[in-house]
Amino acid sequence: MSMFQHPDYQWRETCFVYFHRNHRPLLKHVVETLEALDAGLELSNSQADERGYFESLTVVAPANHAAMDIAYLSGSDIREEAAKLVNELSRADLQPEERDELRRILDCDGRFDVLHFEQIGEEDDTGEGPGDELFDPSALILVLGELSRLTKGVAVDPQSGVVL
Repeated sequence: MSMFQHPDYQWRETCFVYFHRNHRPLLKHVVETLEALDAGLELSNSQADERGYFESLTVVAPANHAAMDIAYLSGSDIREEAAKLVNELSRADLQPEERDELRRILDCDGRFDVLHFEQIGEEDDTGEGPGDELFDPSALILVLGELSRLTKGVAVDPQSGVVL
């Protein structure tokens, strides 16, 4: 079940991890890597292709009041979208290393879409609900970092224009 269908979560943002599709990891490696973070992540809805390569996964971070749906995409559309994104994110004030990372995206033909969700809910007797507690994006940062490392890829938050 996608987190879009979960009534206690609302979508916040979508981040990307661009990489060469020949660096696409096996599902078991993604699961092992995320479990090794020891960050209290709950993994579910894992899907692999017929050869065991990653297709999709749901990650819930209860302590962070957050969740993520992660899906793999590839093909010529990814290259076109990458070129558009690089054009949108290119600014005069970018540091040289940021420019280099953006240029790397142009050669990528694979991508993980990481949809980030915030936990919400009904108020309790105190007038507070789960959404009133501190929503923490640190689990997202951890997951993006590990996915980038596994794929030798580049993580991007297109809403903020940040290459992670």
